[in-house]
Amino acid sequence: MWLVVAVVVAAACSVFAPDARADIFLFRDEAGVLHLTNAPAARRPDRVLEEEPPRPSSEAAADLFAPMARRGSGDPHGYDDLIDEIASDYGVEYALVKAVIKAESNFDRRAVSRKGALGLMQLMPSTAAEQRVRDAFEPRDNIEGGVRYLSELLERFGDNLPLALAAYNAGPGRVERAGGIPRIAETQQYLARVLRYRAKYIREGHGVFASSR
Repeated sequence: MWLVVAVVVAAACSVFAPDARADIFLFRDEAGVLHLTNAPAARRPDRVLEEEPPRPSSEAAADLFAPMARRGSGDPHGYDDLIDEIASDYGVEYALVKAVIKAESNFDRRAVSRKGALGLMQLMPSTAAEQRVRDAFEPRDNIEGGVRYLSELLERFGDNLPLALAAYNAGPGRVERAGGIPRIAETQQYLARVLRYRAKYIREGHGVFASSR
């Protein structure tokens, strides 16, 4: 079953005791649906966001409805062999794939963005479904889906790397409507960050592929 994300938002902040915490948990139900919720279930879900106790002021209400996200950090070399294998399979540059993962999730395989993007390459549920990703938190599944999508974008934009990366972040439709890099600050900052990481990995000697397989 394709990945679906359901978000359960907490009720008004007045229901919390002064020392309550607004932790957010992630679990998958029997139908394979992923849920983000503030109420832990009996199945011991993973905590994806741990918040500080609400401040005793009017700002607490705004904090309660702030975008939810989980982004930690992982081993920057923990997925090198997997990146090498999958990048090679799809003919995509190794340093580029690793740079995208660094920028998207900082190698945290359980990262969840404010907009609901998931895993190492931060796939939106719709993109995960299109790329036949069944578990966006499973590294191989996520990286393969992300690299496949990235290779499609490179082909779509004639191997123009900046346009393909902008499309990865903002969506190909926005790039095509803009006739180039959209004037979106987040996208422009993302593009600069990925290209900077890519240059770093190339300088470190990773090149197109990490190995000579």
